[in-house]
Amino acid sequence: MTQSPQPYPLKVGLFGIGLDTYWPQFAGLEDRLKGYVAQVAHTLERPGVEVVNLGLIDSPVKALDAGHALRRADVDIIFLYVTTYALSSTVLPVVMRAGVPVVILNLQPAAALDYAAFNALGNRTAMTGEWLAYCAACPVPEIANVLRRAGIAFHQITGVLEGDPHVWHEVEGWLEAARVRHVMAHNRLGLMGRYYNGMLDIYSDPTLQAITFGTHLQMVELDELAELRRAVIDAEAAERVAFFHDQFDIQPDCDPAELTRAARTSVALDQFIDRHRLGSLAYYAESVPGHENEDVMTSIILGCSLLTARGIPVAGEYEIKNAQAMKIMDTFGVGGSFTEYYALDFAADVVLMGHDGPGHTRIAQGKTKVRPLEVFHGKVGRGLSVEMSVQHGPVTLLSVVESGQSLKLLVAQGESVPGPILEIGNTNSRYRFPLGARGFVEAWNAQGPAHHCAVGVGHIADRLHKLGALLGLEVVQVC
Repeated sequence: MTQSPQPYPLKVGLFGIGLDTYWPQFAGLEDRLKGYVAQVAHTLERPGVEVVNLGLIDSPVKALDAGHALRRADVDIIFLYVTTYALSSTVLPVVMRAGVPVVILNLQPAAALDYAAFNALGNRTAMTGEWLAYCAACPVPEIANVLRRAGIAFHQITGVLEGDPHVWHEVEGWLEAARVRHVMAHNRLGLMGRYYNGMLDIYSDPTLQAITFGTHLQMVELDELAELRRAVIDAEAAERVAFFHDQFDIQPDCDPAELTRAARTSVALDQFIDRHRLGSLAYYAESVPGHENEDVMTSIILGCSLLTARGIPVAGEYEIKNAQAMKIMDTFGVGGSFTEYYALDFAADVVLMGHDGPGHTRIAQGKTKVRPLEVFHGKVGRGLSVEMSVQHGPVTLLSVVESGQSLKLLVAQGESVPGPILEIGNTNSRYRFPLGARGFVEAWNAQGPAHHCAVGVGHIADRLHKLGALLGLEVVQVC
């Protein structure tokens, strides 16, 4: 089971800038700088990314043409490589017409001029030409001034073209943030059922989500999922049960009939997702005792966990904001499992966090257990559930916070640590934060998030800051 490839690749615009007045004055300078632009273009290339390289733009006339070219190419982000001094009028027409985020690459070819070799050239024209190849920093204040006055946001990477890990780490971060922004703008988030009654914090404005992220929110029907489930044949259910045994650690007290019931729902869920081309899902429903829809909802956890593990995150309790947070984290490649506070362990100075329902099994510490529950606490029915802890090591928490007419990203970095967990058939982990348990909880709560968030493996706060910058969102990092 694999997700369909994205039909619209991430398009990255690249152009270098120079000054055409220099070319007849300094032999070889133009070709040298064009070579540097080609070098950057090659470094930007990777699977799923289409680089639109316009080469060296060295006059306002060419800048106007470049702006039209990037707009026609439908680029998602622009890398502006400053190779030498250039006029700001070779920049403004390009970025104004393209209308996408701009990252200024202020890169010189080496860490420093070889002063002795430079001064030994003997020919001051040759010396000036060599200096101009190192003159990337010179026009950046001019460019920044004009972009600020034009109300155009920009970001900077300053360093050396070769042998500078900082530069390419930053480039990779901006590319990843642009890719996540691109995926969110092309994602279809399914909304099935209704909100959990009375959880005012999770009620969200779907239109605001669409405006902010570009996500399409598709209303889908539980009745349709139930209808698909009725059509699942025994052979399909048996095949899915076998797949459960491969993917999960099925505990001995799991009733085979419950596994089959969950398998039918899982098969139907896959068909449902494919039919509506969903990249994520938020759901909640209760139905009434004995109804077919109740049977579906009480057998949905394993199938939703499989979907989450393959890049289609599923958020329970109709938590739209957290479905978005989970999708962001998963697109960054770090998981994104649904979680909330469980308790504080003041003795160990850790926060216990987890949730009932689906888990992101791909980031589990060991194989995810499947346990039978006699009651789904706070919800209807009984059935099978998953129990897992997030991999031990660094983690990042993300909450999409709605406040009035705007959204912000709330971020924290910590560590998933070993120790006793609550073996209650839920996802649950122990997290340690630099602020301590008490300090983290108070700092996080002070930002007014909903009580759910998404947790992923690794520390990616720097990339979430970049995503926020590309989306024009405030990013608050508490630790």
